[in-house]
Amino acid sequence: MNYAKWIEHFTRNRQNRPEPDWAAPVNIPPAVLKPVLKSVEQFRLGDGGGPASLIAFNRESFRGRNGEIRSIVDLWFAEEAEHARLLGCAVKRFGGRIITSHWSFTAFCLCRRALGVRFELQVLTLTELVSTAYYRMLRQHSPDGPLAAMCELILRDEAGHVAFQRDRLASAVYPSPGLRGWIWRLQFLACGYAAGTVLWISHAPCLKAIGGTRGEFYSEITRQMTRFIRSLQRREKFRAIPALWSKSSTSQLQAVKGT
Repeated sequence: MNYAKWIEHFTRNRQNRPEPDWAAPVNIPPAVLKPVLKSVEQFRLGDGGGPASLIAFNRESFRGRNGEIRSIVDLWFAEEAEHARLLGCAVKRFGGRIITSHWSFTAFCLCRRALGVRFELQVLTLTELVSTAYYRMLRQHSPDGPLAAMCELILRDEAGHVAFQRDRLASAVYPSPGLRGWIWRLQFLACGYAAGTVLWISHAPCLKAIGGTRGEFYSEITRQMTRFIRSLQRREKFRAIPALWSKSSTSQLQAVKGT
């Protein structure tokens, strides 16, 4: 992985971040505001409001590889903490409360700790993808200008997070091509739809209240996951080209030596 590229990206991404106008008047009907506020309260806890770090029992097997990857992980989670700050501002704007615990988030963190960093990284990757679907719908249908501006900032970060996760997997030569790669992609999609379904169950009242639909939500999740997998497949092909060239060159050299 090009570590310098990602350190530069996260450092540069701190710049030019216009703060939403949280003091602007709130003109949302009470029937819409209630589910929106509940959704934002819960999302703040999940998106950087909990432990803003890797928490798997063997996290140092990834985080401790070198100083560069440690810096990248710290910068990545600093952005997640910034999302929690932005969402907290939205909660305060709408007169809500800051949630510090929830049974589903506690269970989520227990799984991340117990099942290892490889599982945790996949879960976080899927979380980035399904969260992108949520924020895109919230931005598109937002009844509030500052809320839409917040979504714009977070989506900008999420695009970088997804690209980082793609590069991380590609640099690890994973998923492998052939049957193993097909199985990996199948389980990735299955886990992604499971994560999306959990999100929909929790946040459907909000998305429906602002005009979103279940079909739109799952279409967006499908789009995000298929784009991610296709980008990985393209990188697999690019990796294969130098290998084939090297193999062809070796064969030609052996043929020349044979003559």
